[in-house]
Amino acid sequence: MSRRIDRVNELLRREISTVIQHDYEWSGRMVTVSSVDVTQDLKEGKVWIGVIGGAAAPVIEKLNKAHGSIQKAVMKRVVLKSTPVLTFRHDNSAVRGVEIVNLLEEVDKLPKAPAEEED
Repeated sequence: MSRRIDRVNELLRREISTVIQHDYEWSGRMVTVSSVDVTQDLKEGKVWIGVIGGAAAPVIEKLNKAHGSIQKAVMKRVVLKSTPVLTFRHDNSAVRGVEIVNLLEEVDKLPKAPAEEED
């Protein structure tokens, strides 16, 4: 991927995150923008959303219904040749990360083999 597309992805991720945090209420859920992937022609963009503390489906549905207003708010702050059409998708890597940390804590509690003595 080109360096320009990487910069656009990061810029859009920050701006979309700001809009989502300031303009929407999530009632006890933590909603984060994990990443943004725009096409080379900047026509489409996939926004990966992480949700902790509740079901992700209602959040993703709400964001996809409001994608036009989110795009409008973001594009007031970001000037691009063309405005990508945003689609929001669930990124469950945060949930998987928490599960892995919990498993590692359980493994750490298991009995350990005695240390071998060196001769």
